Amino acid sequence: MAADYEVEFVERAEREARFVVRPITPAFANGIRRAMIADIPTFSIDTVRFIENSSVMFDEQIGLRLGLIPLTTPPGEFEEGEEVTLSLDVQGPDTAYSGDIVSSDSMVQPADDNIPIIDLKEGQRLEFEADAVLDKGRNHAKHQGGVAVGYRHLQQVEVVGDKSEFEEDEPHILRGVIEEDGELVATETFDHDLSNRYPGKNVEVTDVPEAFVFHVETDGSFSVDELVEQAVGSIQSRATELKEAVQL
Repeated sequence: MAADYEVEFVERAEREARFVVRPITPAFANGIRRAMIADIPTFSIDTVRFIENSSVMFDEQIGLRLGLIPLTTPPGEFEEGEEVTLSLDVQGPDTAYSGDIVSSDSMVQPADDNIPIIDLKEGQRLEFEADAVLDKGRNHAKHQGGVAVGYRHLQQVEVVGDKSEFEEDEPHILRGVIEEDGELVATETFDHDLSNRYPGKNVEVTDVPEAFVFHVETDGSFSVDELVEQAVGSIQSRATELKEAVQL
């Protein structure tokens, strides 16, 4: 991201992360969210040619399942609309899994090997060839690499006084991330209840201006880092196009 923005991670894993971005407006935060959902292309199975399907499921049902299997999509390696051929041949008694799919390109593989496709009984067989196409989530939900993308204001908690001896510590539920003396604290560390964090205290919760907490999960098509970087790049590219168009 640009040097003008500060990014601080609360949690960071390959497919899931929480991080704070500041200073940004609500409109820009929503723009990042929408870009992660709709603008970043991923591979997904689009066309299936069945050679043999003697299972209990119709071709169309299996085709729908195949379209929901996430495929690894290396950023910048393919152009939108390009296709990769995949194939599978499993004989029963056995279960066909996503890991049984063979790709014509080693860069495009099922993101998980253990997604069940169909349970085959004795004498049943599933064999097909399929074309996976690179497309965007705005055109079909199966191309949404960001499966759970949300944001909320970063909040800060201030102790405003002690409870009187007659006041009870009632639950004060807060979910997300708070800022405490410049430190980011996930609310699950105190069971989301501020009365556990500040027993016997009266507190005031306010939004931190221009600071937003993002919670991002991917389907395995790419990592969280790759998804965020591509989303920001998409926004920057569109802003540059708009600027050039206005100057004409």
